[in-house]
Amino acid sequence: MSKQVLDNIRVFALGGLGEIGKNMYVVETDEDIVIIDAGLMFPEDDMLGVDIVIPDISYLTQNKSKVKGIILTHGHEDHIGALPYILRKINVPVYGTKLTLGIVEDHLKENGVRKKSDLRLIDNNSSIKIGQIPVTFFRVNHSIPDSVGVAVHTPKGTIINTGDFKFDQKPADGQFADIDKLAALGKKGVLCLLSDSTNAERPGTTPSDTKPGQGILDVFEEADGRVIVTTFASNIHRIQQVIDAAISQHRKIAVAGHSMSKIIEISRNLGYLSYPEDLFIDEDQVNRLDKDKVAILCTGSQGEPVSVLTRMAKGAHPKISIQNGDMVIIAATPTPGNEKSFSRTIDFLYQIGAVVVYGNDQVHTSGHASQEELLLMLNLLKPKYFIPIHGEYRVQSAHGDLAEMTGVKTENIFLLDKGDVVEFTNGKARLASKVASGNVLIDGLGVGDVGNIVLRDRRLLSEDGILVVVVTLNKKSGAIVSGPDIISRGFVYVRESEELLEEANKKVSATLEKCMSENVNEWSSLKSSIRDVLSRYLYEKTKRRPMILPIIMEVKV
Repeated sequence: MSKQVLDNIRVFALGGLGEIGKNMYVVETDEDIVIIDAGLMFPEDDMLGVDIVIPDISYLTQNKSKVKGIILTHGHEDHIGALPYILRKINVPVYGTKLTLGIVEDHLKENGVRKKSDLRLIDNNSSIKIGQIPVTFFRVNHSIPDSVGVAVHTPKGTIINTGDFKFDQKPADGQFADIDKLAALGKKGVLCLLSDSTNAERPGTTPSDTKPGQGILDVFEEADGRVIVTTFASNIHRIQQVIDAAISQHRKIAVAGHSMSKIIEISRNLGYLSYPEDLFIDEDQVNRLDKDKVAILCTGSQGEPVSVLTRMAKGAHPKISIQNGDMVIIAATPTPGNEKSFSRTIDFLYQIGAVVVYGNDQVHTSGHASQEELLLMLNLLKPKYFIPIHGEYRVQSAHGDLAEMTGVKTENIFLLDKGDVVEFTNGKARLASKVASGNVLIDGLGVGDVGNIVLRDRRLLSEDGILVVVVTLNKKSGAIVSGPDIISRGFVYVRESEELLEEANKKVSATLEKCMSENVNEWSSLKSSIRDVLSRYLYEKTKRRPMILPIIMEVKV
């Protein structure tokens, strides 16, 4: 698909399908492209050294003149985290609610792109035009305030993206989902619905966000010593519930973690958190107060190895250490892929002697709709076509089954992968050719400079180590002046493998002498010969395949 003009509407995802995070969805007409969300994903276990992963936006950069705006449904990293990188290539207006833009603005400042960005405030009652496309919004309940769904009113029909949502009958902030707007959209007719599939395998309804508030208060009331609470930094509702519990039990709160501190500051400045001025104390004051007079709020709810909670548990935090008898509340559930580190951290906390509260609705509940709420959304909107989004293929499939129950025809349900394009022409939908999609890896300051080859090398180094072979040759005579010297890192312990390395040294010498006698003196050929002979020999002796890096130097005598 290039810049050709077609009389139809196109819908596709550049992230968020078949994966957790990296949400980015696109609605394209002949004249305009509207982007919904621009999220990041945290690296998988085999992405060694990678910091974050963002969507491949090469299709959007090729069609930059058509891109008219980016809409953000809410302020979670998996929906806004890629924005600083994307705006460097596609500087278009960004639309979001007050809290969402507050968080985004801070992110953009940290990445040095705030001055050039065009942030435009919307709310659930806004009606705007992006390019020539009218767009309206509706409020949804989620684990962060100011979350909205998006209705894109294209010439061929309305396309709706729910964002992350659930139907909370007792919302923590008192803001109910706009069910009346959803019903009105359904009556007018919805061409296509893109809906959150995260909990599509979970029966029933998701508990209200008010429920953990009572559970957290109960723990605070029972605790004789310190209470340490870890949650997602962006879970504003949970943070307010911790604040309320601390106030009721006359405890001061110390915040550990930069992201948590920033979110609390932003949320209070914008009116989303409420607490007295003297509630919070510095980390270095924790040990000066009686244990029953202090609470600690920190990041690290996923058990990440370098997170604040893990460092406090291991005594590696400069100011706070978790001690025997501390009450630790983990107000979160592990996201897919983090189960092992999450479990390891909990096990370590138990070894210290901490009392750990986790893994139930008492102190945490999901921000995503379960099956009954997904059915309600489908019944309210009555879409002609349905695309389940947000999550791995199995939950998309389960969501597709739910759509069938509400009367959506099987052939009108599209289970897509990233880059798959659904085209709508004359009221009918079909799968069209794919657009470019994939992962862009962020490693330090590098954007996209780490690819499959670099990751392969990193995996090889992590598994079997490296052998560096250094040799100096006389350019005129072809004789070996010095070496070969073999340096091993991560392959074998040199002192215990002297015989192996001596034999490897002899094989390298013999190979070089043979090459020189046959007038093979190109560096590339010599290096290739060294790699071949060493690779065969070392695999035969050790069944390992280390990376072999020959370094050849020449001298003129």
